[in-house]
Amino acid sequence: MSKYRKPNSSKGLAVLAARIADDKIAKDILILNLTKIHEAPSDYFVICSCDSENQMRAIVEAVEEGCLEVGLKRPKVEGYTSSSWIILDFFDVVMHIMLRASREFYNIERIWNDAQFAVLDDEGKPKTVKDYRLATKFA
Repeated sequence: MSKYRKPNSSKGLAVLAARIADDKIAKDILILNLTKIHEAPSDYFVICSCDSENQMRAIVEAVEEGCLEVGLKRPKVEGYTSSSWIILDFFDVVMHIMLRASREFYNIERIWNDAQFAVLDDEGKPKTVKDYRLATKFA
């Protein structure tokens, strides 16, 4: 039996991906709700930082396995071989798994700063934050 449940919405899928990343000790995990942004490429972004390429790959594998366990298809994976920024594309949810230096350089939170930001609380539930800079090390 899986410790995760099958999500019934895009938001649920974003939270599932964030929880799995958290279980793999990802840092500065943010969930961006992009549903009110007309030009957004998806409904949600999940962004997290990693300390190594091995950790990035472990998160990708854990998310893929978690999806299969709950009956979801594997996401499309981009950047697995370049290993400074891996994207998991679920269509409605796009997960960005980045090395710390890449995340600092690209700072995609700033680009999408009109999104609604959330972090996971101690129980793994999304909690809205007014300013992502207070919830992460990235400004």
